[in-house]
Amino acid sequence: MRLLLGFLTLASAFAADLTKDVTFRATFDGGTDATIAQGDKRIYSAPSYKEQAKAQPGLAGTDVEIAKGAGRKGDALRFRKKNDRAVFYQAAGNVHFDPKGWTGTVSFWLSLDPETDLEPGYCDPIQVTDKAYNDSAIWTDFTKDDKPRHYRLGVFGALKSWNPNNVAADKNPDFLNRLVVMKKTPFAKGKWTHIAVVHEALGSGKGKARLYVNGQLQGEAANIKEPFEWDMNKGAIRLGVAYVGLMDDVALFQRTLSGNEVAQIAKGRF
Repeated sequence: MRLLLGFLTLASAFAADLTKDVTFRATFDGGTDATIAQGDKRIYSAPSYKEQAKAQPGLAGTDVEIAKGAGRKGDALRFRKKNDRAVFYQAAGNVHFDPKGWTGTVSFWLSLDPETDLEPGYCDPIQVTDKAYNDSAIWTDFTKDDKPRHYRLGVFGALKSWNPNNVAADKNPDFLNRLVVMKKTPFAKGKWTHIAVVHEALGSGKGKARLYVNGQLQGEAANIKEPFEWDMNKGAIRLGVAYVGLMDDVALFQRTLSGNEVAQIAKGRF
Protein backbone atom coordinates (compact mmCIF):
# COMPACT_ATOMS: atom_id res chain seq x y z
CA MET A 1 0.00 0.00 0.00
CA ARG A 2 2.83 2.40 0.86
CA LEU A 3 4.54 1.60 -2.42
CA LEU A 4 1.32 2.33 -4.32
CA LEU A 5 0.83 5.66 -2.55
CA GLY A 6 4.44 6.57 -3.24
CA PHE A 7 4.02 5.79 -6.92
CA LEU A 8 0.86 7.91 -7.15
CA THR A 9 2.61 10.80 -5.42
CA LEU A 10 5.50 10.66 -7.88
CA ALA A 11 3.10 10.49 -10.82
CA SER A 12 1.21 13.55 -9.57
CA ALA A 13 4.44 15.48 -9.05
CA PHE A 14 5.54 14.59 -12.56
CA ALA A 15 2.31 15.89 -14.09
CA ALA A 16 2.50 19.13 -12.07
CA ASP A 17 6.06 19.68 -13.27
CA LEU A 18 4.97 19.29 -16.90
CA THR A 19 2.11 21.72 -16.41
CA LYS A 20 4.57 24.46 -15.47
CA ASP A 21 5.87 24.44 -19.03
CA VAL A 22 2.48 24.52 -20.77
CA THR A 23 1.70 27.71 -22.69
CA PHE A 24 -1.58 26.40 -24.13
CA ARG A 25 -3.92 23.50 -23.44
CA ALA A 26 -7.39 22.78 -24.77
CA THR A 27 -9.08 19.68 -23.35
CA PHE A 28 -12.50 20.50 -24.90
CA ASP A 29 -14.23 19.44 -21.69
CA GLY A 30 -17.48 21.39 -21.55
CA GLY A 31 -16.51 23.80 -24.33
CA THR A 32 -13.84 25.08 -26.69
CA ASP A 33 -12.15 27.65 -24.44
CA ALA A 34 -8.59 26.61 -23.60
CA THR A 35 -8.09 25.46 -20.02
CA ILE A 36 -4.58 26.98 -20.04
CA ALA A 37 -3.69 29.93 -22.26
CA GLN A 38 -1.01 32.59 -22.14
CA GLY A 39 -2.86 34.33 -24.96
CA ASP A 40 -6.46 34.34 -26.17
CA LYS A 41 -8.24 31.22 -24.88
CA ARG A 42 -11.04 31.31 -27.47
CA ILE A 43 -11.33 29.17 -30.59
CA TYR A 44 -11.92 31.00 -33.89
CA SER A 45 -13.32 30.09 -37.28
CA ALA A 46 -13.27 31.74 -40.70
CA PRO A 47 -14.27 30.79 -44.26
CA SER A 48 -10.63 29.87 -45.01
CA TYR A 49 -7.10 30.70 -43.90
CA LYS A 50 -6.82 33.13 -46.80
CA GLU A 51 -9.70 34.96 -45.11
CA GLN A 52 -8.41 34.58 -41.57
CA ALA A 53 -8.91 38.29 -40.96
CA LYS A 54 -12.68 37.62 -41.06
CA ALA A 55 -12.46 35.13 -38.19
CA GLN A 56 -14.99 35.25 -35.37
CA PRO A 57 -14.90 33.46 -31.99
CA GLY A 58 -16.69 30.13 -31.97
CA LEU A 59 -17.54 27.40 -34.45
CA ALA A 60 -20.56 28.94 -36.20
CA GLY A 61 -20.81 27.83 -39.82
CA THR A 62 -18.52 24.83 -39.36
CA ASP A 63 -19.15 21.09 -39.11
CA VAL A 64 -17.08 21.02 -35.91
CA GLU A 65 -18.61 20.45 -32.49
CA ILE A 66 -17.97 19.41 -28.92
CA ALA A 67 -18.65 15.66 -28.67
CA LYS A 68 -20.00 15.03 -25.17
CA GLY A 69 -18.38 12.05 -23.48
CA ALA A 70 -16.49 11.02 -26.62
CA GLY A 71 -13.03 12.09 -25.45
CA ARG A 72 -10.29 10.18 -23.73
CA LYS A 73 -11.53 11.67 -20.46
CA GLY A 74 -14.69 13.67 -20.88
CA ASP A 75 -15.44 15.52 -24.10
CA ALA A 76 -13.60 15.89 -27.40
CA LEU A 77 -13.64 18.02 -30.54
CA ARG A 78 -15.43 16.30 -33.42
CA PHE A 79 -14.94 17.11 -37.10
CA ARG A 80 -18.08 15.63 -38.65
CA LYS A 81 -17.22 16.27 -42.31
CA LYS A 82 -14.10 17.18 -44.26
CA ASN A 83 -13.18 20.51 -42.76
CA ASP A 84 -12.45 23.14 -45.41
CA ARG A 85 -12.81 26.13 -43.07
CA ALA A 86 -10.28 27.79 -40.81
CA VAL A 87 -10.59 26.51 -37.23
CA PHE A 88 -7.84 27.76 -34.94
CA TYR A 89 -6.57 29.33 -31.76
CA GLN A 90 -4.51 32.48 -31.94
CA ALA A 91 -0.78 31.88 -31.59
CA ALA A 92 0.16 35.15 -29.88
CA GLY A 93 1.09 34.28 -26.32
CA ASN A 94 -0.01 30.67 -26.74
CA VAL A 95 2.96 29.69 -28.92
CA HIS A 96 6.40 30.28 -27.43
CA PHE A 97 7.83 31.49 -30.75
CA ASP A 98 11.42 32.70 -30.98
CA PRO A 99 12.82 33.47 -34.46
CA LYS A 100 16.36 32.89 -33.23
CA GLY A 101 15.67 29.48 -31.71
CA TRP A 102 12.07 28.26 -31.64
CA THR A 103 11.92 25.40 -29.16
CA GLY A 104 8.92 23.52 -27.80
CA THR A 105 6.58 20.54 -27.97
CA VAL A 106 3.16 20.06 -29.56
CA SER A 107 1.03 17.28 -28.07
CA PHE A 108 -2.44 16.06 -29.08
CA TRP A 109 -4.65 12.99 -29.44
CA LEU A 110 -6.58 11.70 -32.48
CA SER A 111 -9.26 9.05 -32.94
CA LEU A 112 -10.14 8.04 -36.50
CA ASP A 113 -9.75 5.41 -39.19
CA PRO A 114 -7.80 7.23 -41.92
CA GLU A 115 -8.88 4.72 -44.57
CA THR A 116 -12.63 5.10 -44.03
CA ASP A 117 -13.09 8.47 -42.32
CA LEU A 118 -10.91 10.78 -44.40
CA GLU A 119 -12.03 12.06 -47.77
CA PRO A 120 -9.72 12.32 -50.82
CA GLY A 121 -6.76 14.66 -50.52
CA TYR A 122 -4.15 15.49 -47.92
CA CYS A 123 -5.29 15.99 -44.34
CA ASP A 124 -3.37 17.99 -41.71
CA PRO A 125 -4.74 17.41 -38.20
CA ILE A 126 -2.56 20.26 -36.96
CA GLN A 127 -0.53 23.14 -38.38
CA VAL A 128 1.31 25.81 -36.40
CA THR A 129 2.14 28.69 -38.74
CA ASP A 130 1.26 32.22 -39.79
CA LYS A 131 1.28 31.54 -43.53
CA ALA A 132 1.18 28.04 -45.02
CA TYR A 133 2.37 24.47 -44.51
CA ASN A 134 5.59 25.15 -46.43
CA ASP A 135 6.45 28.54 -44.96
CA SER A 136 7.65 28.81 -41.32
CA ALA A 137 5.43 25.94 -40.20
CA ILE A 138 5.18 22.80 -38.10
CA TRP A 139 2.57 20.22 -39.11
CA THR A 140 1.56 16.60 -39.37
CA ASP A 141 -0.51 15.09 -42.17
CA PHE A 142 -2.05 12.00 -43.69
CA THR A 143 -1.02 11.41 -47.30
CA LYS A 144 -3.62 11.30 -50.06
CA ASP A 145 -2.57 8.48 -52.41
CA ASP A 146 -0.82 5.86 -50.29
CA LYS A 147 -2.71 2.68 -49.36
CA PRO A 148 -2.79 2.68 -46.42
CA ARG A 149 -2.24 6.38 -45.86
CA HIS A 150 1.10 7.39 -44.40
CA TYR A 151 1.43 9.78 -41.46
CA ARG A 152 4.10 12.47 -41.76
CA LEU A 153 5.81 15.28 -39.87
CA GLY A 154 6.84 18.40 -41.75
CA VAL A 155 8.88 21.31 -40.38
CA PHE A 156 9.84 24.04 -42.84
CA GLY A 157 11.14 27.55 -42.34
CA ALA A 158 10.90 30.59 -44.60
CA LEU A 159 9.84 29.42 -48.07
CA LYS A 160 12.03 31.95 -49.85
CA SER A 161 15.06 30.48 -48.08
CA TRP A 162 14.64 26.71 -48.47
CA ASN A 163 12.64 26.74 -51.74
CA PRO A 164 13.32 30.06 -53.53
CA ASN A 165 11.88 28.80 -56.83
CA ASN A 166 8.73 27.50 -55.12
CA VAL A 167 9.06 24.02 -56.64
CA ALA A 168 5.94 21.91 -56.09
CA ALA A 169 6.20 19.84 -52.91
CA ASP A 170 5.63 16.43 -54.52
CA LYS A 171 8.42 17.11 -57.02
CA ASN A 172 10.92 18.69 -54.66
CA PRO A 173 13.54 16.46 -53.00
CA ASP A 174 14.31 19.26 -50.54
CA PHE A 175 10.74 18.86 -49.32
CA LEU A 176 10.39 15.08 -49.51
CA ASN A 177 13.75 14.31 -47.89
CA ARG A 178 12.95 16.54 -44.91
CA LEU A 179 9.81 14.66 -43.89
CA VAL A 180 9.51 12.10 -41.12
CA VAL A 181 7.27 9.39 -42.59
CA MET A 182 5.38 6.67 -40.71
CA LYS A 183 4.10 4.10 -43.21
CA LYS A 184 2.42 1.71 -40.78
CA THR A 185 0.26 3.56 -38.28
CA PRO A 186 -1.84 2.58 -35.24
CA PHE A 187 -4.82 4.84 -35.99
CA ALA A 188 -8.22 3.18 -35.72
CA LYS A 189 -11.83 4.16 -35.07
CA GLY A 190 -12.69 3.91 -31.39
CA LYS A 191 -9.01 4.08 -30.42
CA TRP A 192 -7.05 7.09 -29.20
CA THR A 193 -3.55 7.72 -30.59
CA HIS A 194 -1.14 10.20 -29.04
CA ILE A 195 1.11 12.40 -31.20
CA ALA A 196 3.93 14.64 -30.07
CA VAL A 197 6.18 16.90 -32.12
CA VAL A 198 9.32 17.94 -30.26
CA HIS A 199 11.29 20.73 -31.92
CA GLU A 200 14.35 22.71 -30.95
CA ALA A 201 16.49 25.61 -32.14
CA LEU A 202 14.39 26.28 -35.26
CA GLY A 203 15.67 29.43 -36.93
CA SER A 204 19.13 29.16 -35.38
CA GLY A 205 20.66 27.31 -38.33
CA LYS A 206 20.81 24.09 -36.31
CA GLY A 207 17.15 23.19 -35.97
CA LYS A 208 15.68 19.73 -35.55
CA ALA A 209 12.31 18.10 -34.90
CA ARG A 210 11.17 14.65 -33.80
CA LEU A 211 7.89 12.79 -34.24
CA TYR A 212 6.53 10.53 -31.49
CA VAL A 213 3.43 8.35 -31.85
CA ASN A 214 2.10 6.64 -28.73
CA GLY A 215 5.31 7.54 -26.96
CA GLN A 216 7.54 5.87 -29.56
CA LEU A 217 10.07 7.88 -31.58
CA GLN A 218 9.32 7.60 -35.31
CA GLY A 219 12.18 9.69 -36.67
CA GLU A 220 13.91 13.04 -36.72
CA ALA A 221 14.21 15.88 -39.21
CA ALA A 222 17.66 17.30 -38.57
CA ASN A 223 19.89 20.05 -39.94
CA ILE A 224 17.04 22.52 -40.46
CA LYS A 225 19.04 25.59 -41.44
CA GLU A 226 16.57 28.16 -42.78
CA PRO A 227 15.13 31.03 -40.70
CA PHE A 228 11.59 31.01 -39.29
CA GLU A 229 9.75 34.30 -39.77
CA TRP A 230 6.33 35.09 -38.31
CA ASP A 231 3.82 37.89 -38.09
CA MET A 232 2.43 36.98 -34.66
CA ASN A 233 -0.84 38.76 -35.43
CA LYS A 234 -1.45 36.10 -38.11
CA GLY A 235 0.05 33.11 -36.29
CA ALA A 236 -2.37 30.30 -35.54
CA ILE A 237 -2.68 26.85 -34.02
CA ARG A 238 -4.67 25.40 -36.89
CA LEU A 239 -6.84 22.39 -36.15
CA GLY A 240 -8.32 19.77 -38.46
CA VAL A 241 -7.32 20.96 -41.93
CA ALA A 242 -9.42 18.63 -44.17
CA TYR A 243 -9.80 16.38 -41.12
CA VAL A 244 -12.66 14.04 -40.20
CA GLY A 245 -12.64 12.42 -36.77
CA LEU A 246 -12.10 13.22 -33.11
CA MET A 247 -9.36 15.33 -31.50
CA ASP A 248 -8.58 15.77 -27.83
CA ASP A 249 -6.22 17.50 -25.39
CA VAL A 250 -4.14 19.80 -27.59
CA ALA A 251 -1.19 21.14 -25.58
CA LEU A 252 1.85 23.26 -26.37
CA PHE A 253 4.95 23.38 -24.19
CA GLN A 254 7.66 26.03 -24.10
CA ARG A 255 10.48 23.47 -24.07
CA THR A 256 11.46 20.19 -25.67
CA LEU A 257 10.08 17.26 -23.72
CA SER A 258 12.28 14.21 -23.30
CA GLY A 259 11.31 10.84 -24.72
CA ASN A 260 10.38 9.68 -21.23
CA GLU A 261 8.14 12.71 -20.70
CA VAL A 262 6.39 12.15 -24.02
CA ALA A 263 5.88 8.50 -23.06
CA GLN A 264 4.31 9.56 -19.76
CA ILE A 265 1.78 11.75 -21.60
CA ALA A 266 1.03 8.87 -23.97
CA LYS A 267 0.28 6.73 -20.90
CA GLY A 268 -2.26 9.32 -19.72
CA ARG A 269 -0.16 10.85 -16.91
CA PHE A 270 -0.76 14.48 -17.79
